[in-house]
Amino acid sequence: MLKLLKYTKPYLLLLALSIILLFAQANIDLALPDYLSGIVNTGIQQGGIENAIPIVIRQSEMNRVLMFIEPDQKDSILADYTLVDHNSVDFQQNLEKYPILANEPVFILNNINQTEISRIDPIIGKALMAVASIEGIMADPSKAAQMGPGLGGFDLSKLPAGTDLFALLAKLPASNLTQITDKLNQKIEVLGNKIINQAAVLEVKKEYQAVGLDTGKYQNNYILKAGAWMLLLTLISGTIAIIVGYLASRIAAGMARDIRRDVFSKVESFASTEFDKFSTASLITRNTNDITQIQMVVIMMVRMVFYAPLIGIGGIIKVLSKDSPLAWLILIAVLMLVSLILTIFSVALPKFRLNQKLVDRINLVSRENLTGMMVIRSFNKQKFEEERFDNANVDVTAVSLFINRLMVMMFPIMMLIMNTLMLGIVWFGAKQVAAANMQVGDMIAYMQYAMQIVMSFVMLSMMFIIIPRASVSGDRIAEVIDTDPHIKDIENPESFPSVFKGDVEFRDVSFRYPGADTNALENINFTARSGQTTAFIGSTGAGKSTIVNLIPRLYDVTEGVILIDSVDIRKVTQHDLRAKIGYVPQKSSLFSGTIKSNLLYADKNATDEMLYTAIDIAQAEEFIKSTDAGLDTEISQGGANVSGGQKQRLSIARAIVKRPPIYILDDSFSALDFKTDSALRRAFKEKSSESTLLIVTQRVSTIKNAEQIIVLDDGHIVGKGTHKELLENCETYREIATSQLNKEELL
Repeated sequence: MLKLLKYTKPYLLLLALSIILLFAQANIDLALPDYLSGIVNTGIQQGGIENAIPIVIRQSEMNRVLMFIEPDQKDSILADYTLVDHNSVDFQQNLEKYPILANEPVFILNNINQTEISRIDPIIGKALMAVASIEGIMADPSKAAQMGPGLGGFDLSKLPAGTDLFALLAKLPASNLTQITDKLNQKIEVLGNKIINQAAVLEVKKEYQAVGLDTGKYQNNYILKAGAWMLLLTLISGTIAIIVGYLASRIAAGMARDIRRDVFSKVESFASTEFDKFSTASLITRNTNDITQIQMVVIMMVRMVFYAPLIGIGGIIKVLSKDSPLAWLILIAVLMLVSLILTIFSVALPKFRLNQKLVDRINLVSRENLTGMMVIRSFNKQKFEEERFDNANVDVTAVSLFINRLMVMMFPIMMLIMNTLMLGIVWFGAKQVAAANMQVGDMIAYMQYAMQIVMSFVMLSMMFIIIPRASVSGDRIAEVIDTDPHIKDIENPESFPSVFKGDVEFRDVSFRYPGADTNALENINFTARSGQTTAFIGSTGAGKSTIVNLIPRLYDVTEGVILIDSVDIRKVTQHDLRAKIGYVPQKSSLFSGTIKSNLLYADKNATDEMLYTAIDIAQAEEFIKSTDAGLDTEISQGGANVSGGQKQRLSIARAIVKRPPIYILDDSFSALDFKTDSALRRAFKEKSSESTLLIVTQRVSTIKNAEQIIVLDDGHIVGKGTHKELLENCETYREIATSQLNKEELL
């Protein structure tokens, strides 16, 4: 299949665009679980507050917070805020947002970047927790015992009720305050960053309520904004999927067209040697079913093979980047999925190869039955053929059932792995949530990533269903395309003389069919001259058709040389050679269409007068004129709606329309009655008197008047001469002639 990659070259731009779009889609799809996690964690649990940095804070509360921040960090924190009071320019505007401004100034967060947010978030978070701890002691002095026996030299549990600890702490020397801050930080850091952040967010929410913010509206705004982004991203992802689907169809259809064209062109260049290697049924299957398999897999590959790894690997990276305690669950599931796919692939591939061969077989049987239906009925062999077809059909069915059962088994196992993974995430994730090691939203996002990873393997498994079959199909197609024709033109061909006569000379020609042990023709020597008829006669299998098939190079000679006007036919192009020949094969072939379209096959520019002249010579005028449509009479596939004699006459007429200097008639009078045979030969001789005529026949009466008759027996020439000469000196010819003609007819 890799040999067919060259057909992607014209579509590399579309392919690159598809990959870029799929990369964008994968990133969008991988971002959606984060938004969902944010809605649960931040939007629902934290009231829409994303971090411990308040966007607005009262001046009095900021002073308390700054008490628990290192001196060298206070200035940078204050630099990130702007103090707004009655004298500020935007006082009135901010008063509408923060009603507390009517009573006291507030600090409003500046527009700072993400780096700065990440830096000050833990600093302010710990400070807010420290403030909350002191406020808790003020509200309930019994909590002072949690801070230890002493704090900065004070036993807080013995202080009078209602003591303002913040005022007291503000009067302490800097060194004592630092000791208190350090001790508080030690107590707070034990809780861990996640709990600190969640607790600090609650303090921020209280501060928002204190400044007069509508926290319910603030929460709804966050959820609606995150939801809107999710909807937008989903819409973009869907649009990309449609575009990629269109591009994949364009790529696949274009490649299939190009491959089909090249396969057909290659088959047209095949000689009989190649057709002996590939059956007609197999070539049809390769140019239809096999290419369809390639087209299907290209669509799936563009859409899934590039997307699935992106989403799978991206999901794994996302999970690992979160440092989740559940990552081991994903790794186990991935290993199980990979093992399952590789096992099934190794078992299925040989079966896919066998399946395509069996499809060839069933096509062959079907084709033989359809084309030989009259013979089957005449011999009452319907039952036999039904059994033969049934055997081929049962073989295909058995292999298909095995493959389908294998694939059907794969999906339930994958679903079992995925559902077990989901259950494991819920089970172990719930414990982590209870231990405050992760939030509910993180667990939900983790489930989403796990599902994306598993589904990526499901998509890949779907590819493994069709890739093996497509791989086999690709190899079969490549086998045809890579086949080097036995007969081909030389690099620098010669040309026939400008004045072309059409003399055909066989000089010491021998020929052996590929794979045969003995020669079919041995040491053949003769010359067929223009304006004369050269006939070949002999018993069945003597080599008559083989000789004339060598002239248009349907086969190439094994030894010796064939010359036309003293030019070796192997030194001219096949096109130039066959342009000089009007060939009527032993088995007449007509194409679906009309009588006229079949005749114009020889010369598309032929006039109606030329067509009727050819019809008249071929003795086909009577039956053509007897139809209402005349030349426009429909011809079915293979000429099934005309008789054998009519088919032969139309084939001869088609050759005459070409008006070549050399005619080859390979037993083309066998279906004609003697009267039509005689009339046709007489008219042919009159109208084509300057052409070289080579006739293969079993009838002596057909060739009695030939200028040269060549008698063949077992691939050897045993007689050469006129009818009269051969009767006298060729025993083989005499036996043939006396078996067909009486004494009067022999003369």
